[in-house]
Amino acid sequence: MRLINFRNGNGHVNIGAVTDDGVINLTEAGLPDSIDALLAGGHAAWAQATAAVSNGKASLKLSSLTLLPPVLNPSKAIAVGLNYVDHAAESPYKDAPKYPVLFQRFPSSWVAHDQPLVKPKVWDDFDYEGEVAVIIGKPGRYISKEDALSHVAGYSIFNDGSIRDYQFKSHQWMMGKNFDATASFGPVFVSADELPAGAVGLQLQTRLNGEILQDANTRDMIFDVATVVSVCSEVFELQPGDIIISGTPAGVGFARKPPIFMKQGDVVEVEVEGLGVLRNAVVNE
Repeated sequence: MRLINFRNGNGHVNIGAVTDDGVINLTEAGLPDSIDALLAGGHAAWAQATAAVSNGKASLKLSSLTLLPPVLNPSKAIAVGLNYVDHAAESPYKDAPKYPVLFQRFPSSWVAHDQPLVKPKVWDDFDYEGEVAVIIGKPGRYISKEDALSHVAGYSIFNDGSIRDYQFKSHQWMMGKNFDATASFGPVFVSADELPAGAVGLQLQTRLNGEILQDANTRDMIFDVATVVSVCSEVFELQPGDIIISGTPAGVGFARKPPIFMKQGDVVEVEVEGLGVLRNAVVNE
């Protein structure tokens, strides 16, 4: 299934199922009012959604809807740094990590598809990072790598927008990764059964004003989705709706000569095979 969170005409959050004929309003069919709530409902809610899509009729046009992030209030959003060898090589750290580099992003730091990214007034080095977002569907702690993918409900796209000066002020990246409205997430949630296991082999491309700046394949991740899910679950119980942002490949702006950073008026797109295109304009704070 391909699902969206969107605002209806009354401003309320609804779930939509994206089909070839348009969008089916699943909330009007008796389902919860967000993908978060659907995931929390477990297998029963998922079976209800599947039936509603099979029996429903598309009554909405996707282009007419105001989209929201595919998950609104995750209990955790964990990002993976330096998860492609070529990106590690272009970074200040050079060597590929031997253990996943993890940090946290807060929901206040991201916006939805077609909403503006906000370049903070305090610095100009506003960088892009195209990534695949992993969305957890089944809770678990101490999950084995062999069982990890059974805990993944689906995938989406994430632009891990970064303020590089603040990111590298210390050994902790939290500041540079959590300015308000500097990342984006969307446009759709795609269920895991519609993609290769672990989202392996998907082409990922980031474009700034139409120019291709990142072009890679998810098969080149150092730590695959199953590994990262397993490692995260050693520390905390993963919950339905939790997000793991799986890392970006080479081609980021700060590593280019001269550097390329996002500025007001730019349009950045992240396209991932099977997941669509996440598009955002850039505005000044």
